[in-house]
Amino acid sequence: MQLKIMMPKKKHLSAGRAPLILFLCQMISALEVPLDLVQPPTITQQSPKDYIIDPRENIVIQCEAKGKPPPSFSWTRNGTHFDIDKDPLVTMKSGSGTLTVNIMSEGKAETYEGVYQCTARNERGAAISNNIVIRPSRSPLWTKEKLERITLRNGQSLVLPCRPPVGLPPPIIFWMDNSFQRLPQSERVSQGLNGDLYFSNVLPEDTREDYICYARFNHTQTIQQKQPISVKVISVDELNDTIAANLSDTEFYGAKSHRERPPTFLTPEGNASRKEELRGNVLSLECIAEGLPTPIIYWIKEDGTLPINRTFYRNFKKTLQIVQVTEADSGNYQCIAKNALGAIHHIISVTVKASPYWIIAPQNLVLSPGEDGTLICRANGNPKPRISWLLNGVLIEIAPDDPSRKIDGDTIIFSNVQERSSAVYQCNASNEYGYLLANAFVNVLAEPPRIFTSADTLYQVIANRPALLDCAFFGSPLPTIEWFKGAKGSALREDIYVLHENGTLEIPVAQKDSTGTYTCVARNKLGMAKNDIHLEIKDPTRIIKQPEYAVVQRGSTVSFECIVKHDHTLIPTVTWLKDHGELPSDGRFTVDKDHLVVADVSDDDGGTYTCVANTTLDSVSASAVLSVVDVPNPPFDLELTDQLDRSVQLSWTPGDDNNSPITKFIIEYEDAMHEPGLWHHQTEVPGAQTTAQLKLSPYVNYSFRVMAVNSLGRSLPSEASEQYLTKAAEPDKNPTAVEGLGSEPDNLVITWKPLNGFESNGPGLQYKVSWRQKDGDDEWTSMVVADVSKYIVSGTPTFVPYLIKVQALNDAGFAPEPAVVLGHSGEDLPMVAPGNVHVNVVNSTLAEVHWDPVPLKSIRGHLQGYRIYYWKAQSSSTRNRRHIEKKILTFQGSKTRGMLPGLEPFSHYALNVRVVNGKGEGPASPDRVFNTPEGVPSAPSSLKIVNPTLDSLTLEWEPPSHPNGILTEYTLKYQPINSTHELGPLVDLKIPANKTRWTLKNLNFSTRYKFYFYAQTVAGSGSQITEEAITTMDEAMASRQVDIATQGWFIGLMCAVALLILILLIVCFIRRNKGGKYPVKEKEDAHADPEIQPMKEDDGTFGEYSDAEDHKPLKKGSRTPSDRTVKKEDSDDSLVDYGEGVNGQFNEDGSFIGQYSGKKEKEPAEGNESSEAPSPVNAMNSFV
Repeated sequence: MQLKIMMPKKKHLSAGRAPLILFLCQMISALEVPLDLVQPPTITQQSPKDYIIDPRENIVIQCEAKGKPPPSFSWTRNGTHFDIDKDPLVTMKSGSGTLTVNIMSEGKAETYEGVYQCTARNERGAAISNNIVIRPSRSPLWTKEKLERITLRNGQSLVLPCRPPVGLPPPIIFWMDNSFQRLPQSERVSQGLNGDLYFSNVLPEDTREDYICYARFNHTQTIQQKQPISVKVISVDELNDTIAANLSDTEFYGAKSHRERPPTFLTPEGNASRKEELRGNVLSLECIAEGLPTPIIYWIKEDGTLPINRTFYRNFKKTLQIVQVTEADSGNYQCIAKNALGAIHHIISVTVKASPYWIIAPQNLVLSPGEDGTLICRANGNPKPRISWLLNGVLIEIAPDDPSRKIDGDTIIFSNVQERSSAVYQCNASNEYGYLLANAFVNVLAEPPRIFTSADTLYQVIANRPALLDCAFFGSPLPTIEWFKGAKGSALREDIYVLHENGTLEIPVAQKDSTGTYTCVARNKLGMAKNDIHLEIKDPTRIIKQPEYAVVQRGSTVSFECIVKHDHTLIPTVTWLKDHGELPSDGRFTVDKDHLVVADVSDDDGGTYTCVANTTLDSVSASAVLSVVDVPNPPFDLELTDQLDRSVQLSWTPGDDNNSPITKFIIEYEDAMHEPGLWHHQTEVPGAQTTAQLKLSPYVNYSFRVMAVNSLGRSLPSEASEQYLTKAAEPDKNPTAVEGLGSEPDNLVITWKPLNGFESNGPGLQYKVSWRQKDGDDEWTSMVVADVSKYIVSGTPTFVPYLIKVQALNDAGFAPEPAVVLGHSGEDLPMVAPGNVHVNVVNSTLAEVHWDPVPLKSIRGHLQGYRIYYWKAQSSSTRNRRHIEKKILTFQGSKTRGMLPGLEPFSHYALNVRVVNGKGEGPASPDRVFNTPEGVPSAPSSLKIVNPTLDSLTLEWEPPSHPNGILTEYTLKYQPINSTHELGPLVDLKIPANKTRWTLKNLNFSTRYKFYFYAQTVAGSGSQITEEAITTMDEAMASRQVDIATQGWFIGLMCAVALLILILLIVCFIRRNKGGKYPVKEKEDAHADPEIQPMKEDDGTFGEYSDAEDHKPLKKGSRTPSDRTVKKEDSDDSLVDYGEGVNGQFNEDGSFIGQYSGKKEKEPAEGNESSEAPSPVNAMNSFV
């Protein structure tokens, strides 16, 4: 059993009629005489009428035909018999009429150029092919020519001729440079249909040496090149006198002016032209114009409209193309070239002719003896074609007579035919533009019915759709067809079913009860044939959950759902389409059973998404639109109306809002006169408004642009409007930021922020500068200056207040009266030093300074503040004299006290105070000296352990680098560390301050000790330094150990102990991973030195000033140097932390601005930041 599936081939046809139309077309084309029956020849394949061959390859001329008996073949060449046997280069394919000319071995293609026709003949007739015109392709070289350099002025028009060689077929033309890069084309520069390169106007950048026209001959895959053309574009303004004297106008290309001009056409010429085209071809109309500015081309059709779906614009609208042109496209077409200076038009009269085309082509005719029939050959064209008939390749007028045949124009009528009436008829329809040739045979046969459809074919059809059951048959005379359902059913009636002439049974609406077996019976007078057909009806496929319309923002994720229900015997496949094409190959698109998910949605993802469910029988689809909201498209068609001196109305057309409503429009302007290329905000209007009344300023060359705004943002700017120049007027405002400050003691510098070009309101912008002393009775002194921003008045008294005003003016008049500003002439250095300076020492690092203010008149300028210079004179302990760099603190305003932070304890200081104005410092006050009290010392500079013995250790150290007073004693604390890293009892020892070496006796042998060492003054204890060391081992014990170690029993014992320790370590490791607590840290904390406490801050405003480096702890776990010495870096005094560089800032009450606090001394056991050495465990690790 054969399975046939009834399924639509095209989705856009209706579900009901699509299968019927396609199926019947297939059935009609399938009605042919079986090849086992006698029949005349039929041409099945032939070469094209106009056959252009490649001269480098063998020539193959096709001619294939079928018939019974198989036909024989012959050829004519240029109307005479072509004897193939006499030409050794020509062979004919066996069982075929196809010729092969072997020109690759020898011979030339030109020898076989001509018109060929094939004839296929058997005992029933002869069929002929079209006239096949054989022509070899040609790709000739360009003729050599000498091309002169073209020199022309900027703005002139130019045509660079190509004039390619005549080839077969015609070449494709394009322009490139020496680097084989295509030359850029635009509305200004473009290539015409004839291949020439047209310039509407030239620019300096058009200058080049390599304008090259290329011709590509596709048939032979060759490219020919024209000689390069050199073009030089010059500007007359750039020519110097010498060149101008040696060049005449006749030496330039063309004679037109380089100035702006209205358009004129470069092609076609004149006001009108004619164009003729053949039906079905592409109509191409071209208009190229020159002018400055570059013209724009428009097209219209007089008394008609351009066909929407067949009209295309090419070459920047300079070419109008209409595809599949028909006679209705004849008429007058007008092209219009327009620029700002005018317009010109050209009318092209188009006439569409037509080579012959079929109305009814003759079809093969099968008749039984004694029957009647007709052959119809009907064609049309412009002009109307002439119809002629041939019989077996011979004009019918000279063919043998046949009493059963009668010719009536384009119809041949047959009556009472006999077997001798079998023949092949040719119909030729021709006019001056071409011809049509069709073969149709008349075959007289007597044959009983045959059914070609396979027996027991199974058809599967979707319910409620048409079912078409095939019964392809043949017989002569033509059999009658009847259909039956079931074994004992009666003939099916046409009131329910449709019986087609080709034997097909159509069930218009198949239902479940249509399932069953159908029998087709074919009968004629010579016999009968029948065939069984089986029909199954399936449930339709349906989409029960369709995708829904979605609106999303860019970057978000969207999901479409598609749930399908189908017949249980069918297997569906679900595919998704975007805009009727495949989904983009992008990882953002994910398809599962019922969903399509699009992640990170972009603008390009917007469109129609279609879910298509296919089975072997049907296909259903459902679509949803995805709208991706975006910023609007820019507005367009800006227009200025109601143009007044101070206002204008702007209107525009909004662009697409891209699925998000426009909320407002932003209007910007450009001042092409003063700030070309710079756009400024003008105003905003609501989104529903498309006009705005704009306020303008005088003497501005305005251009406007508009941007649309929606919830996602603003659009790109529109194209700029036309320019509008407002009239000049006097300035509306005066300069701002007017100031009067002297640069010298005897001058007054008046400065202001000048008006910009937009604010000038007219040409000739100047400023009237006026001044007079505030406290005097002098009249105003005025001076008019150019468009500058400064004027200097000389010879003024020192630091005197002045009244100042600056007024703008231009050629149209003065601005309004300006405001008066207070200024001062130049300052001089202060004359008096602050008096009554005294110092109050707060603590060892902080002092408070007081002084009396100086008289205002002696300042001779704007008071900036007071500046304290202070320095360290000498140490109270050492009394050694050395130079100390002075430090400076500045206190702004009229303050009379200030704090000096960061002083060194136990030091001798001196200071003075000076007043500061805008010019500089005044004289210094007499120096005042003061001493700072003692402070706590820094840590000892180093600590090392030398000469370890069995029961003693010797410690050596260097005193603190910063004792900050007189050392009273050293404190040494130490404690042993046992083998389990536990700390022993702490021993406290006081050492005189004059010592730098100390030996500890009565220590345990082979024991590790940890030492804590620090110095003291009367102010307290300083920072500590730590170290560790080990006493030596007893020599006799060491000797005994060596002796034991050499014994075998000891070695075995040690191995057992080692194994036991390994097991214990593994157990400890497992316990620790389960959360067990390792106790070393706790034990160390328990034995920490209770006397070592963090240092407290002072109770005052500041703590003691000290460098942060003094308190940097040792890194946890760091290794001790090999000489057991720990060194401290020298302290670096700095006031960077207390003010603006050297000029520290203080509050009104003299307190320092910003944080000022010493860093706390860390506790010995405090994590990674401890100032002590590492914990015993880490120290042991370091030692080992």
